[in-house]
Amino acid sequence: MRTDNAPYTIMIDIGNTKIEFLRSAFATEQDCLTAHLRSSSRITHPGDRGEVNESHFIDFLRRYLPNRYTVEKAIVVDSTGDVSDSIDVVVFDRQYTPTLLDNDKHRYVPAEAVYAVFECKPTIDKGYLEYAADKAASVRRLKRTSVPIVHAGGKFEAKKHFDIVAGILAIDVDWADGFGKAFKSAHEALPQISRLDCGFAATGSSFDVFDSKGSYNFGPKDNALAYFAFRLLSKLQSLATVPAVDWMAYAKQLGGTPATTN
Repeated sequence: MRTDNAPYTIMIDIGNTKIEFLRSAFATEQDCLTAHLRSSSRITHPGDRGEVNESHFIDFLRRYLPNRYTVEKAIVVDSTGDVSDSIDVVVFDRQYTPTLLDNDKHRYVPAEAVYAVFECKPTIDKGYLEYAADKAASVRRLKRTSVPIVHAGGKFEAKKHFDIVAGILAIDVDWADGFGKAFKSAHEALPQISRLDCGFAATGSSFDVFDSKGSYNFGPKDNALAYFAFRLLSKLQSLATVPAVDWMAYAKQLGGTPATTN
């Protein structure tokens, strides 16, 4: 018979998997991320504080996403020379698509390589939601090329472009009811090009509209981080591989002289 006052934990076995262990382990991950983000409040300069929080979110996504996805702060560029705003977190392909004009932490990512973009903010409220939406639009309006892929057996047709995923990452949610009525009203008012597909707050909230019908899906408070990560991973898997870039479209912008025949 136990003599301590600790609560009993019911372990639910499904094969060799203990559900309570998984929930507790991922809840600890969320607590650690929250603590790191909270500790940045000691940094007095807002820009420096924001940069530190961005790095925490980037590290979190790098840990959860497979190596096929590169996660960096970047600016997105297209073959016409148009560029996006500076984006806090860009999830992109590096296996088939190089970054351009890298300079320390400053890089340009071709629009064709982008899977997802996120803005990092101290909280999620109407103003920051709209700000993140504007950043998403600055990426989605860029031109993306796609060319056929030659392989040993012939040629694959040029891949159709998928919708770039966009979201917001923060420490907490400003609305009293979390992702409730006020959030939905602000979120649903966003233009299609600016829509945010998902969001996560480290204090224990997440949402996404990844389902085919666009219905809201909310994560559990204690495991919002893992729930958000797994839902995002599933969404990225559904996008498969980025389209093959038409590098000639980029080359044409540099002003070379086409070859002539006699």
